[in-house]
Amino acid sequence: MDPQGGHYLNKAAVLSPLGAARMLQLLLGCTIIALVAHSAGYNHAYGIYCMFVWCFCFAMTLLVFTMDVTRLPCCMPISWDNLTVAFAMLATLMYVAASVVYPVYFLRSQCSKSDGGCEVRNYRIAVTVCSSFCCFAYAAEVFLTRAKPGRVVGYMATMSGLLKVVQAFVACIIFGALANGSEYNRHIPTHYCVVVYSLCFSITVVVIAVTVSGKASALPLRFPFDRFVIIYTFLATLLYLSAALVWPIFSFDRKYGTPGRPDGCPWENCPWDSKLVVAVFTHVNMVLYFSDLIYSQRIRFVSHSAA
Repeated sequence: MDPQGGHYLNKAAVLSPLGAARMLQLLLGCTIIALVAHSAGYNHAYGIYCMFVWCFCFAMTLLVFTMDVTRLPCCMPISWDNLTVAFAMLATLMYVAASVVYPVYFLRSQCSKSDGGCEVRNYRIAVTVCSSFCCFAYAAEVFLTRAKPGRVVGYMATMSGLLKVVQAFVACIIFGALANGSEYNRHIPTHYCVVVYSLCFSITVVVIAVTVSGKASALPLRFPFDRFVIIYTFLATLLYLSAALVWPIFSFDRKYGTPGRPDGCPWENCPWDSKLVVAVFTHVNMVLYFSDLIYSQRIRFVSHSAA
C-alpha cells in the first residue's frame, strides 16, 4: 500500500477493455516476432522495416503496459495520456503499412514442397494474419482513449491530435518515395515541394512533442499555443495545396516529365512510380490538414493529462 492508502499496482490497467486491448497487442506482437524469427524470415529493406515495426511496437506496448500497471506515469514529467494515445495511433498506422508490405513482397502463390517452401509460405501467411489482427487491437485502443463528448482529455486524444500523427506518418511515406529515385532535383519547383513537406513535417512533430511533454503553456509565445497550432494548420493547408498543384505539373506534364508509366520501367525501382506515390500522398495530406483545420475549431486545447 502507498502512504495514501492506495494499491501499488493498478488493477484497472489489466481488468479493463483498454488493458485487454494492450494484452492482445502484446500477445500478437510476440507471436509475430517468434514466427518471423523461426521460419517466416525477412530480408531487404522492406522486410527490415516490417521487423522494426513489430519489435518497436511490442517494446513500446510492453513499456506502456508495465508503467500503467505499476502506476509510474504519475512520477514522470510528461503528459502520459497524450503519449499513449499518440503512440497507439502511430502503431496502428505502422501495423497497417507492415501488414500490406509484408505479404506484397514476401508472399507467393506458388511454393515448392521439396525445399520446404510451402512451410515458409504458411508461416508468412500466419504472420500476415496476426499483423492484420494487431492493427485492430491498436485501433481499439485509439477508439477507447479518444475524446468523447463531455469528457476532458489531452489534445492528442482529439480528432485534431490524431490527425497530427497521421499527417506525420503520411509525410514519412512521401519522404520514402522521394528518396527512392523520384528525381525531385531536376526542377526548382519540385525542390519547393520538398521544402513544403519538410517544413510541415518538422512543425507537426514539434507540436506533437510539445503536447506530449505537457509544457505547451510554458512556451514563450505571445498568444496561446492552441492558436499557434490553428494558424500553423491553416498555413500548412495552403502550402500543401500549392504542392499538390506544383508536383503533378513538373512530374507528369509532357513538357517536364512523362504522363504515363514508361515501358520497361523496373517494378521495384521506377522513378515514375515514386513520383506517383508522392503525388497521391501529397493530396492525402492536403485533405488531412484541411480536415484538421475544421476539427480544430471545435476543441479546446488541453496540454496536460486529464485527471
